[in-house]
Amino acid sequence: MNAAADDVLALLRDDLRDFAGYRSARSETAAGAVWLNANEAARANAADADGSLRRYPPPQPEPLRAALAGLYGCSPERLLIGRGSDEAIDLLVRAFCRPGRDAVLVAPPVFGMYAVCARLQDARLHEVPLCERDGNFEADLDEIACVALEQAAKLVFLCSPGNPAGGVLSAADVLALAQGLSGHALVVVDEAYIEFADAPSLVASAASQANVVVLRTLSKAHALAAARIGCAIADARVVEALRRCQAPYPVPGPSAAQALAALTPPALSATGAAVAEVRSERARVAAALAHCPDVRRVYPSQANFLLARFADAAAAFERLLAAGIVVRDMRAMPQLGDALRITIGTPAQNDAALAALGRVEAAA
Repeated sequence: MNAAADDVLALLRDDLRDFAGYRSARSETAAGAVWLNANEAARANAADADGSLRRYPPPQPEPLRAALAGLYGCSPERLLIGRGSDEAIDLLVRAFCRPGRDAVLVAPPVFGMYAVCARLQDARLHEVPLCERDGNFEADLDEIACVALEQAAKLVFLCSPGNPAGGVLSAADVLALAQGLSGHALVVVDEAYIEFADAPSLVASAASQANVVVLRTLSKAHALAAARIGCAIADARVVEALRRCQAPYPVPGPSAAQALAALTPPALSATGAAVAEVRSERARVAAALAHCPDVRRVYPSQANFLLARFADAAAAFERLLAAGIVVRDMRAMPQLGDALRITIGTPAQNDAALAALGRVEAAA
């Protein structure tokens, strides 16, 4: 075992290092013709067409795990499937942060679940706000490193592309940050929107850096938000530690089957075409928004949304709502008191939003 791996395991809560977790009946054995080991129903529910729902699913469905590992370019033992990225965030905080003692660091404005999970675990929360420079939001990774070391943070959450800012982080800079925090903290990079970006994923380059965790999801680019399939990609020992803290059956059978179907070559080809349309529409909508009379600034985005500042964000929000269009009101977030986040929809949906904001000729 190398020193980096030793450092990562040392970050785990000391009271969980020998924790075996719950061993379900399905995890102990799946062999045999007659299964009477899990107290499952002997007969299927009348609404269950093929009778499969009376059985508990595999804790980590291996065909799906292998397919996701192939998609993301990692070995299966480095990948843990969970209920979207949200479960991975929660597992990381619970496994590595002792309540009332350990700390989590975030860079707002950012996805709110990092702070929510920290609060639920009673972990101390420290913030290093994004800096607005040259019309974009940027993470100050040097300051993040300093604060993480000063406050003994166990987890540093980064989002790339950022939500709601839309910017991407330099892979080299993130790896340098992780190297500087080796033995002190895990650097968790949330790549929920990476399929829409020009930048590559960190998965491959992070394989040699044991304290980097990458979060991926099928919710966004693959259009499977309701299936709740996400994963954490990390050092195999970190994955095993998280698995011991996970619920016995985290992946519903129907969701796993749908995800597998979505990873076939024809489905992936269709997903690629949909992503290309989003990227094209993102550029078109950004240019049109910049000419709307109430828009002060549109931020560059590598995700499937745009963040925009308005002279009167409340009025813009209400105009959109009156047209039946719901966008995300960001005014309660730090530094975004005049901002809305607009997801890129179909061309027709985007035209409707632009028309509601006063750019009527966008539909022509």
